[in-house]
Amino acid sequence: MTTGYVSPLVERFATQGMIELWGSQKKFSTWRRCWIALAEAEKELGLEITDLQIDEMRAHIEDIDFDKAKLFEAQTRHDVMAHIHTYAEVAPNAKSIIHLGATSCFVGDNTDIIIMREALQIVLAKTVAVLDRLKAFALEYKDLATLGYTHYQPAQLVTVGKRACLWAQDLVMDVHEMEHLLSNLRCRGVKGTTGTQASFMELFDGDSDKVRKLDDLVAKHLGFEASYAVTGQTYPRKLDSQVLRVLAGIGESIHKFGSDMRLLQNLKEIEEPFETTQVGSSAMAYKRNPMRCERACALARFLLVQPLHAEITSATQWFERTLDDSAIRRLSLPESFLAVDGALNLYLNVMENPKVYPKVIDKHLQAELPFMATENIIMAGVKRGGDRQELHEIIRAHSQEAGRMVKEEGMENDLLERMANDPAIGMTMDEIVKILDVTKFVGRAPQQVEEFIAEEIDPILKRNAGLEVHSDVRV
Repeated sequence: MTTGYVSPLVERFATQGMIELWGSQKKFSTWRRCWIALAEAEKELGLEITDLQIDEMRAHIEDIDFDKAKLFEAQTRHDVMAHIHTYAEVAPNAKSIIHLGATSCFVGDNTDIIIMREALQIVLAKTVAVLDRLKAFALEYKDLATLGYTHYQPAQLVTVGKRACLWAQDLVMDVHEMEHLLSNLRCRGVKGTTGTQASFMELFDGDSDKVRKLDDLVAKHLGFEASYAVTGQTYPRKLDSQVLRVLAGIGESIHKFGSDMRLLQNLKEIEEPFETTQVGSSAMAYKRNPMRCERACALARFLLVQPLHAEITSATQWFERTLDDSAIRRLSLPESFLAVDGALNLYLNVMENPKVYPKVIDKHLQAELPFMATENIIMAGVKRGGDRQELHEIIRAHSQEAGRMVKEEGMENDLLERMANDPAIGMTMDEIVKILDVTKFVGRAPQQVEEFIAEEIDPILKRNAGLEVHSDVRV
């Protein structure tokens, strides 16, 4: 156990796959892959680079001597030069062609985009997995009527499954954003120190077509359809803003879900999983706190502000580049992905086995249903020959008094009894109860669930079938 500071994102929330993706081994081995891609493309276009040199580079992608790189960086005060020297020591025949014609951002920026692409694929897979669980939950409870709320005040009825579709709808929008971003993602390519490719023009004796072909080949070697057509020294920093906005959008969705679940747990209608040995409070033994959703909301709140870092960075880049983008990106990019990974882990965990209490849901519903049914009762009375305005005033007075007794006297809602006992309304209790059939008050909610899943969720699940998901909630 280390006694120094360790980020909670690493220690408590993110999964090992995401942690390793943003670690040193992945970063610097990807640098080496970028150098190999450059050397292969340069060789293909006629530069004097041998198979022996490239094979030697390939043989040492992963065996990085970090201690030696640290020593070189202490001497050069430059991380890229340090790793060039470190790589050259294990691939001495390739020493002269490693990083040939490139600038530091060739490896730094292309690697950042490669890692962000892989990280987005992990996030996409987890978001799709959450959608799959929300689908199952929504179908199971598509017919279970529950109070709907506006302004957190009882409104018309919905169903538990229909409400879950609201959570899923947010994630559907997030998936569309991620898929769009991934399908349009480009690498930086080979652009040189200020984006003019001047060094590569020198290497290829002024052959502009070859330099352009080099850019295309390197992009393909790195797994991209294309590179950005123009850059300064770096790839457009607006890309970071776009990426972090997508992650913040997922944060919005998670916070909405987590907040709703925390309110539902207070109402004792739905609870997140609670282990038999779990302790809710060190003082109050009876407590069952919604800790997973609370922590998911906390991580989501962290995500919501992350785009601001990228937006400021993008807005304040001077001409072709200024280095004040470096330190902030070392924080905001990895930590945003670690945070969304941790928050989605919690979302997945909660939806594995949420506890639904239909009897409590029905109790709350029955307490409010008489008020919601008054319009239907008025209409039934009119059909029997009653005057709508007179019936409205009679029932309004009964409703106000019943509501007063509930709030001021703590009594049960006796509105039904009041109406059944009023000869001016002229309806028996049995007749009134028939009007209170909850299936008449949920509208098309069950059908909406089925349609939404078939039209929106199922296509996402189908085109993302087979994505591997790892989640581990360490809280």
